[in-house]
Amino acid sequence: MRDLEATAVKTVFIGSGAGFAGDRRDAGIAVVETLQRCDGPRYLIFEVMGERTLAIAQRIRMRNPELGYSPYLEPYLHGVLAACQEHGVRIVANFGNANPLAAAKRVHELAAELGVSGLRIAVVLGDDLLAFIPAEEIAALPAIEGVSIAGKEIVAANAYLGARPVAQALALDVDVVLVGRTTDAALVLGPLIHEFDWGAEDWDCLAAGTLAGHLLECGGQVTGGYFCDPGFKDVPGMDNLGFPIAEIDAGGTTVIGKAHNTGGLVTRATVTEQILYEMHDPGAYLTPDVTLDISGVTLEDAGTDRIRVVGARGKPPPGTLKVSVSADGGWLGEAEMIYAGPNALARARMAADIVRNRCRRNGVTEPLRIEIVGAGAVFDNNISQRQRGINMPMDGEFRLRAAVRTHNKEVAQYVNDEVLSLFCSGPAGGGGYRCSITGQVNTASVVVPRGPVEAQTRVEEVDR
Repeated sequence: MRDLEATAVKTVFIGSGAGFAGDRRDAGIAVVETLQRCDGPRYLIFEVMGERTLAIAQRIRMRNPELGYSPYLEPYLHGVLAACQEHGVRIVANFGNANPLAAAKRVHELAAELGVSGLRIAVVLGDDLLAFIPAEEIAALPAIEGVSIAGKEIVAANAYLGARPVAQALALDVDVVLVGRTTDAALVLGPLIHEFDWGAEDWDCLAAGTLAGHLLECGGQVTGGYFCDPGFKDVPGMDNLGFPIAEIDAGGTTVIGKAHNTGGLVTRATVTEQILYEMHDPGAYLTPDVTLDISGVTLEDAGTDRIRVVGARGKPPPGTLKVSVSADGGWLGEAEMIYAGPNALARARMAADIVRNRCRRNGVTEPLRIEIVGAGAVFDNNISQRQRGINMPMDGEFRLRAAVRTHNKEVAQYVNDEVLSLFCSGPAGGGGYRCSITGQVNTASVVVPRGPVEAQTRVEEVDR
């Protein structure tokens, strides 16, 4: 249990440098500049992993055992690693993806390139179920979300670990902690457990820390990004959006702010939207560390761009862990052609009919999606504009798109070639052709007993 007298006046400061793989590369710089002026333990997190990115990383590692970590490791760390080391800002990130050990090696190399000396790195391992559970046993588990994985080649199976291994890694007095698959909130809750010595049954504190992690995990979403809707929900300075920084005390009270001298905003509305993001059950948000109840949470103004969050309640976590399973999904073939100018919509419609009819005539049995982008395709599912009966201008610019999912790569190539043939064998004025064939991964979620998984979890310091 925590020592309340020792921690009562301590405030921990945790900033977000990225909310997904591909987020702004420079956002963390302003966060670190703000954190280095804060009085208390300071952390910078990077949340860059999703089910799809992890599955891709597993395939890359299968081809090259030295890879499989996040390709965004270098772009994000390059601008902040030296400053974090100089000012004592510790980094916690899921750059590890499918290969945390290789990620640690690359961070050591990057540190040497930047002239950063004395860097200590720890990794959290044990989320990869394929290391100790046969793939056929995993494939037989019923999916609670996603597609069926029965009978498919299992590419990856990674359990969502909790925050305690992160705290154990920080106890090694390291500068950087790299994880594979944990919950997103564990990147924040782990440092809080470490700093405040929250026990395994400090349910309300663990719940508050989980909520703080939930607010930070998507980077700029809580500071006005994605919230913004011009004319309805205006946000200033979106081209210099400030990423969030949370201040958390020993009781779990959290103040959400943002990096200094940046755009964006933090209001009750932005914080409310992020709290509700992916919150399936507000009374029982399940994590490996605690079951979070947000039904009693209140938000209070704490100054300009500062919102205080209180009232999170916690209960014991479930006896199972969620596992993200990735299976071979075959191929996705996509091809596009643009029609522009007078009568462009009619020409695009004719091109769609040509491709659809020729694919059917030549034996393509897989479901095709043929659509006219710009004429309702976002809300459509392989239903033509003509069938939906919506009037669109005949003049303009319209992009024909044909796509097929198949386990036969030759079928994907054939569909792409049919679109290509429209150059000379289709209606007038087609151009801007582009195509791709990409390997696909199907994902599903299953649950497993936590005991066997947690028995495999370990923390290692990685020397250069």
